[in-house]
Amino acid sequence: MTTTTTTTAGGDAIAAPSLLDTAVSKVKWRILPLFVVMFIANYIDRVNIGFVRSHLEQDLGIGAAAFGFGAGVFFLAYALFEVPSNMLQQRFGAKAWLTRIMASWGLVATGMAFVQGEMSFYVMRFLLGVAEAGFFPGVVYYFTQWLPNRERGKAMAIFLSGSALASVMSGPLSGALLSIQGGGFHGWQWMFIIEGLASVALCFVVWFFLDSRVEDAKWLSNEERAALSAVIAAEKKERDASKPAHASMFSLLKDARIALFCFIYFAIQLTIYGATFWLPSIIKKMGHFTEFEVGLFNSIPWMISIAAMYMFAALAQKYRHQQAWVAVALLVAACGMFASTTGGPVFAFVAICFAGIGFKAASSLFWPIPQGYLDSRIAAAVIALINSLGNLGGFVAPATFGYLEQKTGSIQGGLYALAAASVVAAGLVFFTRRGKTA
Repeated sequence: MTTTTTTTAGGDAIAAPSLLDTAVSKVKWRILPLFVVMFIANYIDRVNIGFVRSHLEQDLGIGAAAFGFGAGVFFLAYALFEVPSNMLQQRFGAKAWLTRIMASWGLVATGMAFVQGEMSFYVMRFLLGVAEAGFFPGVVYYFTQWLPNRERGKAMAIFLSGSALASVMSGPLSGALLSIQGGGFHGWQWMFIIEGLASVALCFVVWFFLDSRVEDAKWLSNEERAALSAVIAAEKKERDASKPAHASMFSLLKDARIALFCFIYFAIQLTIYGATFWLPSIIKKMGHFTEFEVGLFNSIPWMISIAAMYMFAALAQKYRHQQAWVAVALLVAACGMFASTTGGPVFAFVAICFAGIGFKAASSLFWPIPQGYLDSRIAAAVIALINSLGNLGGFVAPATFGYLEQKTGSIQGGLYALAAASVVAAGLVFFTRRGKTA
């Protein structure tokens, strides 16, 4: 194969785009489907407890407040251990560390089948957060080691689609598994065992397909490895020459725009996880459904939201003004969550379907804003920070909902709060218009 070369400002020779594009295409086809499947398994093992709330109360005496706290404590552990986990990946390599993360969360998710009461429930959910910590920023870091700057945004969009697919799949899958009886286990125990062990089994695929370094990729030709390595190295050299690589969490949070990004994403996640953990309970109030039927109903808002994500993305690409589209999506979410408080269970379900159009579209539309307005030298660190702090919304929403339901018999106040948070975030998103953070 003949190639031509170009030269960077630093004098580094880089292969012609045709050879580089071939290497990038091979990388994307090898790793993106795998990361999407991993994200689906990750998300299902994280949120499947939403389908067993009534079972945990009936079999173990875990009430609404305890359930909400246990559902949310996962995110405290996730936030605490995400940055250290990402640092350890840099030490041990992505192949070993991402496989370890998946094996750990699969085993802990399986262990959820053996909880005996509130305390063991809290402990296992906390350990699940510890086990999963580092997965999302680990994948982001992997992209920086394998894909040029211009390819990472598209790769992130494909990777994030895994959570939307998981939202659709988790309902019917978990509902079907809940119907399994026998072997001395309840249906909810079988659900945890099967879904957890599926993640463990996937570890072998991860170990086989992932390589830590471009130089280890035997499925690329020598020329392709050289072309890709040259570009990645040149981009890294430019970043390292202009600014030290390390940026602490506290130094990043001193920047008002980064703090703003964290709050906006927190508000988005607050609504997403509020709906995720309580939607099955709302569906059960609509009528007498089997577990599988509840799962099918649960998938409807998420199927609608996937179509909405692509619709909003197309509109944002055509008409630009990313902040305006995020604000519109957040206002749609706010209207839906507020409307869900004004009628019965059926109306509430329809309203949440409407809200789903907004909060899932806002989630996908949000990420190009920090990616586009932050200095590329600290973008990966900021993404990890935003994801870590933003996911604390997954603690606040279920814990608050559980407390409100146990104390007042209603989650109406929590739904009002979600609507208000979305409105505030919709206004604040316009303050991210300023220049890049250095």
